[in-house]
Amino acid sequence: MMAPCQDALTKQQESLKKHRNFLAYRMNKLSAKKMDLSKTAALKEKIKMKYDDIKRVLDEDLGITLCQLDMEEEAMERTIEENIERCYHLTQDLDQQLAEISIQLDMKISHDQVSETEGRIMETLTTTDPELVQMDEVKNEQLLSLTMNLLLFIRSQVPVTKKLFQTYAQEVVLNPDSAHPKLIISPAGDCATYTDTWQEVAENPSRFDTILNVISQEGFKEGRNYWEVQVSGKTYWEVGLTYPNIPRKGHEEDCWLGRGPESWCVEYFNGDYTAWHKGVPYRLSHVTGKNFERIGIFSTFYGGLLCFLGADTMTPLFSFCAGMFTDTLHQAVCPGHDNQGTNWKSLLICDASRSAPIL
Repeated sequence: MMAPCQDALTKQQESLKKHRNFLAYRMNKLSAKKMDLSKTAALKEKIKMKYDDIKRVLDEDLGITLCQLDMEEEAMERTIEENIERCYHLTQDLDQQLAEISIQLDMKISHDQVSETEGRIMETLTTTDPELVQMDEVKNEQLLSLTMNLLLFIRSQVPVTKKLFQTYAQEVVLNPDSAHPKLIISPAGDCATYTDTWQEVAENPSRFDTILNVISQEGFKEGRNYWEVQVSGKTYWEVGLTYPNIPRKGHEEDCWLGRGPESWCVEYFNGDYTAWHKGVPYRLSHVTGKNFERIGIFSTFYGGLLCFLGADTMTPLFSFCAGMFTDTLHQAVCPGHDNQGTNWKSLLICDASRSAPIL
């Protein structure tokens, strides 16, 4: 009887050793993966060098432009100084002649001498006319216009994350069948509004009945996705992504975005931002007190990355790395309760392919 038992224990021991060796191997692979993060540092350095190149090119162009204007200014200044000097010398000559005349009033001054002096005066007055020294205002206006166009072009290309994420923008339509009965979903499915009145809506398994949530009608399970929500004028909201199996009924806490393993979110409440996943809060103190018009959410199935941003300026808020998303993702929003009369505005799904104003 002991032998079969020992054989079973031996097999179990060998199996556990294999699993342990495999886990040790896995930890080594994960450590190596952690070392691969140095590639991000190299990427950041390359991007920084490109920005340095851009600044160098702009500084060089600024130097050329200012040098051109400096040379034009110097040329006009030289001409003005020369004209002042000519007028000065002629004034000295005239003073000398006036002195001679005052001394020799009884002497006859020749007509030729007077004519010669008058000719010099007229010639000097003609050639030193200040109106002859003119800036090329048309050219300067064109130069300023080109500079402004360059500024507008650069502004249209930054932040570069905005230009990139806009290429991943997808339409989001909220599913009214998933909305809590105290939410009004617009006919187009792009707006969620809290109301104190319990709406007469059909009960179904997909509807949230304890939390003021609504999720998108369609999900996505590959590639990259970017969307934006207008949150201006609100004092309480939650936005994020969720798997379809997020609890819809029952205990209130289980249904909140970010409180379970099925969802991720950023919450805003009275000036404070908090990121949530698996019930773990991450206080976003670097943006405390800031008010954003839009919140952007970028996700990529490659690596399971999820990023929240203040879309007005593309300010990074928080990033999660799931490693791998295991199910279809749905966009999710919670416009929040009235918050003592301060939070009646709607949450509006924006066209993320078009830029929000950069403040």
